[in-house]
Amino acid sequence: MVKTIGNPLSWTAEALSGTGNHLADATSRIVGSRSAAPPVIRTLTMEDIRISLRAGVDDFLALRSDVVFIAVLYPIIGLVMATFAFNGDLAHHIFPLASGFALIGPIGAIGLYELSRRRELGLDPKWSDAFALLRSPALGPILALGAILLAIFVVWMLAAHLVFVLTMGDMLRINAMDFTTQVLTTPGGWAMVLIGIPVGFVFAAIVLTISVVSFPLLLDRDVGVRVAVMTSVNLTRRNPRVIGAWGVVVATGLLIGSLPLFLGLIIVMPILGHATWHLYRRAIG
Repeated sequence: MVKTIGNPLSWTAEALSGTGNHLADATSRIVGSRSAAPPVIRTLTMEDIRISLRAGVDDFLALRSDVVFIAVLYPIIGLVMATFAFNGDLAHHIFPLASGFALIGPIGAIGLYELSRRRELGLDPKWSDAFALLRSPALGPILALGAILLAIFVVWMLAAHLVFVLTMGDMLRINAMDFTTQVLTTPGGWAMVLIGIPVGFVFAAIVLTISVVSFPLLLDRDVGVRVAVMTSVNLTRRNPRVIGAWGVVVATGLLIGSLPLFLGLIIVMPILGHATWHLYRRAIG
């Protein structure tokens, strides 16, 4: 487990504070009170993953028409990114972009958490409720944490490009066919795969550790980024096997959902989003 995640993130959040009372108040709301009692963390089992997934499917079926309206954005974003890479002869960016869904996925699933939360309360949520966050006091902390994930995504893209340059050379413009041939038939291509996959795993593990329950927690309770991130880190430390298995479930689901042409994300993303909310409920007392 990564044991130094908490301090850099806390420093980043606290660095947002500026001069003046107004900025101090805003920063206090984002970072969270230092005296706030941390949420109670439960011990999870593999059964909790199964129950959460089943509840996620149930939410998806109950809210299907509303959720699909929102989820259609995911394949559109994926297709836009893929089109950009293909048309620019930048095929080596396609895999990092596609895998980047796992890094920024928690941001895109916030609306789904809200729909699950409202259904849990016995309300009748509509697709427009997914945007209720825009009127929520939690908007600031969620945007701050989202900015951290976006920064990690940018660093991942830079790292992936560096691995490509070091192993394949300075081929900045290469089409998909040539790139695939190079990867499968050259020592540099295999080296890129053998180095790139572990590097990507590290980035995915960091994001999973700091965000597995932090976004649902920010949406559900009046806590700041520091408390939310540390709760997620501590949950992972206490349940490394279960959280690791959940990460495999998410990665596998996103991989399946990316085929064909990212269209599977219309179903996979809502189910994973709703299931994440229910896993949060089972993880945090």
